[in-house]
Amino acid sequence: MDAFFAPYAHTLASLGGWAILMLVLLFLSAKGKPRRRTESGHPVRDYSDPYYRRSRAFLNAIEITGPFVAASVAAVLVGAAPFLVNLFASVFVISRVATATAHIATENQPLRSIFWVIGLICCLALSGLAIAGAFAL
Repeated sequence: MDAFFAPYAHTLASLGGWAILMLVLLFLSAKGKPRRRTESGHPVRDYSDPYYRRSRAFLNAIEITGPFVAASVAAVLVGAAPFLVNLFASVFVISRVATATAHIATENQPLRSIFWVIGLICCLALSGLAIAGAFAL
């Protein structure tokens, strides 16, 4: 590994782990059929329907992919503090695994929201590190 990227090994591993999580969620979201569909073909909102919960877990993960990847890559490229970048990227992925698990396995919306907020805070922190690092160059 290049000497510049070596301190960011956890962040790079988090990006790889995120790709795997997205593929797993894609597979799970396609498994089975919804009880009811809207005219557009999407499942009707019904958290008691496991198919709907799997579909929402995947779509929810898609929504945050761009910000997470952009913030992580930008933080690495500007040379932001490796410890903090690695910490926030790793906690983000852990929180998103927990979010997806809560989304798929339960109907507990407050628990899912807590994990979602943790991931959001990590994304914001990564963004802040990237912006601060860009102006410190």
